[in-house]
Amino acid sequence: MALRLINNALRRQLAAQLPHNAQVGSVASVHTLDKIGKREIVGFGWNGTACYADRADYPMPAVRFREPTNEINALRAKEQGDWKKLSPQEIKALYRASFCQTIAEVQAPTGEWKMHLGIGLIFTAAAIWVAVLMNLFVYDELPVTFDEEHQKAQLKRIIDLEINPVTGVTSHWDYENKKWKN
Repeated sequence: MALRLINNALRRQLAAQLPHNAQVGSVASVHTLDKIGKREIVGFGWNGTACYADRADYPMPAVRFREPTNEINALRAKEQGDWKKLSPQEIKALYRASFCQTIAEVQAPTGEWKMHLGIGLIFTAAAIWVAVLMNLFVYDELPVTFDEEHQKAQLKRIIDLEINPVTGVTSHWDYENKKWKN
């Protein structure tokens, strides 16, 4: 019971501090009001948080980009009237007060792929150098059984012992004519 009273008292106190357009009791209203400053909350936002992000998949952020100044407030008052009376510069200033970038600017290529490709190639080159150095300084020489003479002797031994005559190497050997089958 005491926890409910404290919780309700804290909610009332928080609601008194919040602007009227914020959602009372939401996580966004509690944790982001100190971060957004005096910027106006104009929507629900991405995942319900009052944050600003330029995203092509979510083009309407929850807060405006800039804090209101006297110039922006005057333009917003003028905006309430006839839009034909606004100059193109005033319309752009209003847009830039709400958004940092246009959709075309957000979708423009940044060239970040070049950095990722470069880092990937650096790691690939490093891995190749590690492999070369390991072959030079860590690994021993190959055993003598890897030369051609020993491999032929091993193949002859496999054929003589008729190892795996159904599906193995000896299945291709003709034992009557002592030569490989076609």
